[in-house]
Amino acid sequence: MSARRIIMFNRLSADGYFAGPDGNLDWVVQDDEVDKAGAANIPDTDTMLFGRKTYQMFESFWPNALKDADESGARKPHATGQRSASMKDMAVWINDATKLVFSKTLKNVTWKNSRLIPAFDPREIEAMKTQPGKDMIVFGSGSLVSQLTKHDLIDEYRFVISPTLLGDGQTLLKNVGKISKLKLTGCKGYPTGNMILTYARAA
Repeated sequence: MSARRIIMFNRLSADGYFAGPDGNLDWVVQDDEVDKAGAANIPDTDTMLFGRKTYQMFESFWPNALKDADESGARKPHATGQRSASMKDMAVWINDATKLVFSKTLKNVTWKNSRLIPAFDPREIEAMKTQPGKDMIVFGSGSLVSQLTKHDLIDEYRFVISPTLLGDGQTLLKNVGKISKLKLTGCKGYPTGNMILTYARAA
């Protein structure tokens, strides 16, 4: 049986920011086809890895998105008033998935299937990758992505590049302290100007 992989999925502006200066994502270009592509990978994953900020953002949105879903789908997280069937599938999966939260400041987590991990230990994550189960995925969580990258623990990077220049904002990776070589394994553009780039960590 092959080892579980850790996959990172994040949206980036064309000039390389993954959030605005205040953390906002209102610059994301909406695209139902990109949403469908993300939802299509749901069956391959069963666990989400979070830093504190992204976990709290997800916890405040996705349970409610599932509760008020209707025949047109669930609400989109970055588009007020818009719904899609893909987001309903995503809401069901997110609420049911195992959620591992890396935080030194949170005292407990109460969202369904969540577990708090108070310290980042690369050896513990390596052990997780050898356990039975499907792949693990990281959304947002820049500080966690940086730590995972520093220790060569991310196997695949999926970037959704939006046709937007922010001019300023938050960078995804900080204090990694080294160069990591990647291999391009997928590239797909969409009429909206969005592009999904997929990279595997080079051997």
